[in-house]
Amino acid sequence: MNDQPILRDIQPTNSVDLHDEPEVFQAMTRGTFDLRYIAAAIRSNLLLISAIITVVLGAALVATLLDTPRYTANTTIQINDSSDRVIGENDDQTAQESNFYDVDRFLKTQTDILRSRGLAQRVALKLKLQGRPEFYTAMESKSPGAGASPEAMRNQVVGLLLGNLKVNLPRDSRIVTISFESADPGMSAEIANAFATEFIQSNLQRKFDSSSYAREFVSNQLAEAKQRVEQAERDLNDYSRSTGLIRTGDAAGETGEAAAGGSVTAASLLQLNQAANQATAERVAAEGRWRAISSVPLLSSREVLGNATVSGLMTDRATTQAELQRELSKHLEDYPTVREKRAQLARLDAELQSAAQSVRNSIRAEMLAAQGTEQALMAKLESLKGETLREQDKTVQYGLLKREADTNRTLYDGLLKRYNELNATAGISSSNVSIIDTAEQPSAPTSPNMFKNMLLALLVGVGLAALTLFVKDQLDDAIRVPEDIEAKLRLPLLGVVPKATGRDPDSEMGDPKSPISEAYNSLRAALLYSTSVGLPQVMLVTSAQSAEGKTTTSFAIAASLARMGRKVALIDADLRRPSIHRRFGLPNNRGLTDLLTSGDPVESAILATPQENLFVIASGPIPPSPTELVSSPRMEHLIQELARSHDVVVIDSPPILGLADAPALSALADGVIFVVESERGRRGSLKTALRRLRAMRPILLGAVLTKFDPTRSGNRYSEYYGYQYYTYEQSNREPD
Repeated sequence: MNDQPILRDIQPTNSVDLHDEPEVFQAMTRGTFDLRYIAAAIRSNLLLISAIITVVLGAALVATLLDTPRYTANTTIQINDSSDRVIGENDDQTAQESNFYDVDRFLKTQTDILRSRGLAQRVALKLKLQGRPEFYTAMESKSPGAGASPEAMRNQVVGLLLGNLKVNLPRDSRIVTISFESADPGMSAEIANAFATEFIQSNLQRKFDSSSYAREFVSNQLAEAKQRVEQAERDLNDYSRSTGLIRTGDAAGETGEAAAGGSVTAASLLQLNQAANQATAERVAAEGRWRAISSVPLLSSREVLGNATVSGLMTDRATTQAELQRELSKHLEDYPTVREKRAQLARLDAELQSAAQSVRNSIRAEMLAAQGTEQALMAKLESLKGETLREQDKTVQYGLLKREADTNRTLYDGLLKRYNELNATAGISSSNVSIIDTAEQPSAPTSPNMFKNMLLALLVGVGLAALTLFVKDQLDDAIRVPEDIEAKLRLPLLGVVPKATGRDPDSEMGDPKSPISEAYNSLRAALLYSTSVGLPQVMLVTSAQSAEGKTTTSFAIAASLARMGRKVALIDADLRRPSIHRRFGLPNNRGLTDLLTSGDPVESAILATPQENLFVIASGPIPPSPTELVSSPRMEHLIQELARSHDVVVIDSPPILGLADAPALSALADGVIFVVESERGRRGSLKTALRRLRAMRPILLGAVLTKFDPTRSGNRYSEYYGYQYYTYEQSNREPD
């Protein structure tokens, strides 16, 4: 006998690539948004959904009816991004221009200030809400006890204010709505308006406080500058007194050499220098006149001729001379009138000479006086020059002290001017917040809103019901419908066997017109085209657990193929709980165990059945170690012999979980059929069984779902729901 295996290279036509599970899972599972599946799930859980929605709606109705009416008052304000100065110009113009590009952040900052604890404390203080009974009544809060601390009471009031305050800033708008809600409409309006007014006041207060540091700094600098001015002027005066410097005139603002012109010595030097210059000029002029008069005859000098006395005398002399000539023309020299005229002429000449000499002497006297004056002034000038030079050495330090005093005075004046401006303009600005609409006492409550609450409750109920269905569906890992085979196990579905109705499954299988028989016929048809070469020659039927219909399926497959004329060998490889022999009423005293433990030929254990072409190898006596027997080389040899002598070999194996028989036998088969019982198989245990089975690298043909009841309401979302197999009719009706 040839010991070489005859197992063929077979691939299932609907095989699953185990190394590409994510894509297979996506291909096999139902769509992520299957409306029909969702509708069926809703129908099957309609009672649960209705109960959840009813409970939520009832709770919302009760809560709405029991809720205290609350009133909301709204105040609208406009927030600009800058404010104008009332006095002077805005010093932050550049900053404001840059803030133009940051308006959104500025407005959000202002809304955060509206929600701040500081503003809430200002409102509470203004309205005297702390300890005010009507406030606690309006807020539906208990009034603090007598032993409560002020801090605890303040925190409670602030918490109530902030908890019921809403600030809404629409997009692309500067209009902010301040809303406050309470059980008292008057209290709501009062608090909403208080938030608006206190917000404006707090903004102005912050602007005023922001300049307090500048004012304090300038004030300190001003005091220091004043001390420096006083000390500098005191040092200047002390130095002037100690050095004897006497300043005259207004030397304010002069420094260096110009400052020296304000002393007495310098003023005297200047005056004396001018006098000396004048004396020199006069002396030069006198000397010129003297040289002019002394270098010519006495009566030829212009200075002499210009003298009034000399001019009068010369006129008289000329007159007398003329008279003398007239007398000479008439008389002789001795004539009395001639002598009288000559005597008069001599007298006039003497007077004229004396007058001319007097003029010359006066000019000489003027020259000598001018020379004396010049010499005296020059001597005094030299003396003052020395004193001035000595004083200039002293004015160097004086100039330094004077400059320091002037600098301190200028600084003091500038600081004083700035300080006065800060005091005049500090905080005096128009608010960048203005109230558009003040809050009025609301006439109707804003909550509870019955329609809104019921609509919200309906949405919550629907969402909760959907979440419940989703969780229920996710936690339900049972294999209930045929679609779960592909979706949860990722196995092809070979067939669906319905649950027996009333009679024993074996009895229904004996009836070729029963739904179970028709189901197994469909399974047979699927097996005929399950691989690339058609029907596998050696097929192993197994399941995860016992009593899932594995043996019935093995029997049904073998019998169905035998009815087609195929020579079929059915092996009962469940060496722990054999049952094949009981279905045929055959003895179990000899079977697979004997063949595996001896060298007997295979034909010695083959039993014929009442059905033509169907032969059975029973399990035989139960061995102490079934796993070692089915894993032995003898088992592979027996299967090869049966494959040579039969068209099809069907092996009924034990369950997979807890046993190693089925995985070992799967490696010897051309295809493995996995049986799953409906409503029983758990995905976790089934996956564990498949994981053990796949470790042997078998050829998984697919799965068969047994005991499926298509009429169960829980299976409404299945395509098989309400499905009835085409059955024979006893009446004489025309076929459909």
